[in-house]
Amino acid sequence: MNLPSDFIHKFQQYLQDEADAFFASYQVSRKSGLRINPLKITADEWERISPFKLEKIPFAQNGYYYQADQDQPGKHPFHAAGLYYIQEPSAMFVAEQLAPSSGEKVLDLCAAPGGKTTQLAAMMNGRGVLVANEINSKRVKALSENIERLGITNAIVINETPERLAERFQGYFDKILVDAPCSGEGMFRKDEEAILHWSEDKVLACAKEQKNILDAAYLMAKPGGIIVYSTCTFSPEENEQTIEAFLMKYPDVELLPIAKIDGIESGRPEWSLTKNYELEKTARLWPHKMSGEGHFVAKMRKTEDTGSSNTNLKIPNISKAQLKDFQSFLAETIKGKTFRNFYLFNQQLYSLPDDCPNFQGLRVLRAGLHLGELKKNRFEPNHSLALALTKDDVLHTYPLSSTEDERWLQYLKGETFTTSEDRGWILVTIDGFPLGWGKEAKGILKNFYPKGLRIKV
Repeated sequence: MNLPSDFIHKFQQYLQDEADAFFASYQVSRKSGLRINPLKITADEWERISPFKLEKIPFAQNGYYYQADQDQPGKHPFHAAGLYYIQEPSAMFVAEQLAPSSGEKVLDLCAAPGGKTTQLAAMMNGRGVLVANEINSKRVKALSENIERLGITNAIVINETPERLAERFQGYFDKILVDAPCSGEGMFRKDEEAILHWSEDKVLACAKEQKNILDAAYLMAKPGGIIVYSTCTFSPEENEQTIEAFLMKYPDVELLPIAKIDGIESGRPEWSLTKNYELEKTARLWPHKMSGEGHFVAKMRKTEDTGSSNTNLKIPNISKAQLKDFQSFLAETIKGKTFRNFYLFNQQLYSLPDDCPNFQGLRVLRAGLHLGELKKNRFEPNHSLALALTKDDVLHTYPLSSTEDERWLQYLKGETFTTSEDRGWILVTIDGFPLGWGKEAKGILKNFYPKGLRIKV
């Protein structure tokens, strides 16, 4: 691997006796990981049905290493069903430090493509409000798609700057994750583009941006609120020194200790400008010390009340008469499951999370669960609704098997199926897990798998 000479020199100076082992890690193949989605499957069930050769990741609940030279989990129908998220192993450690609970108000400030967001959502178990923000208008679409695929119902996906959100949500959130944009040194083994774009100037530019993002996070945290900061880089300017500056700027912020397990090490106070020993509470994940790429994590608590923005709740805006066609769909298709907090936007019907904040005036891509579209005298369910259900929530399913045939592949390509009945909306499943909708009429099951997601022939 052709590493930048300035990078080599820099970390020879920082790491000294460790440098040889650190640079030798770049000659070793990186580990690949996936994290199962407990909103859909338990660990016991997953280990019983998994088609892959897996090894538990010791520092990440629900995380597994897989053999990239043997398995391709991204091409398996379980991936389309949202049973797991393919994620770099070290990245799984970050969200667990925030550890949100059901019912809390949580913000993932730099959320795309959604690995940490979906992990936070699983911990919240569908309750509370999860705001997932991404400033990049292209990356936010991938974030929204991943939230949909994993069946998450309580997320608000927003495309705004941190400063704009801070104006709206001052003192609002119980917990905030800042997985900050960085120079990406920890991803050199994974992404050679990161090597090409690296420079000391980029490191310093990232450090400046990180400080601004943390300023916004500080304003949005409640008194007693937790902020977790992370990067996938090694440079102290973006790690210890960024946290050092944040603590100096806001004396009411305290560092909290992070447990160091399975090769994870403390931060390096000696690399800060003031040699602040408190920085030992932060965590560093080194590729020569554990099986994963490079990460830095800091956990902090804001202790003082700096004011709140009086964020109003979002009021449902639809009448019972407008819901008539949706209620007919429920009666004909769904059993034993109810929805509430309805919100209508351009004939698109959503079910908002409880205590949903007012998002008027913000660029919102997804607001809670997208139920579907109210068309003339009928309701058409959205793909999101299918992936948020279970086979027991519907009256009719069209079961496919991942092992007995390849009809699942036909479905993901968008093909229709011949049946013998006329039952209306059908939930298509793979080994009992929802894949999407079909609509059965006169012995033909029309395919409603989204065109943008279909496997190209």
